[in-house]
Amino acid sequence: MQIAIDDITVRKRVRGNLEGVEELMESMRHYGLLNPVTVNSKYVLIAGRRRLEAAKRLGWRSITANVIDDTDKISELELEIEENTQRRDFTEAELLSAYTRLEKMRNPNIFIRIWRAIVAFFRGIFAPKP
Repeated sequence: MQIAIDDITVRKRVRGNLEGVEELMESMRHYGLLNPVTVNSKYVLIAGRRRLEAAKRLGWRSITANVIDDTDKISELELEIEENTQRRDFTEAELLSAYTRLEKMRNPNIFIRIWRAIVAFFRGIFAPKP
């Protein structure tokens, strides 16, 4: 659900350090918001402080949010902790593998480029005429 950023209230948070917001802003500028923020039914922020701050700095007026009903202060704190501790960074091997795959996709070897050129050529010849 889209919520106006100005309608979201931020209260005391576990994470006080907003380190990396500039990098997050660049990611959001390029890819959009990949994971919504989480708020309670009164639009008090439960999780996603850095995402919310990045959206504000980007000048966004609204943000995608998950709204959790029937929460109390204990469950909201539990959700904030859970959301921040259950994320796992890639291992170095996983990250290397992912970037290697990405590089191959962006810069295929010569045989793949030739094959793609041949396919495009024949598609152009046999494409239906308007």
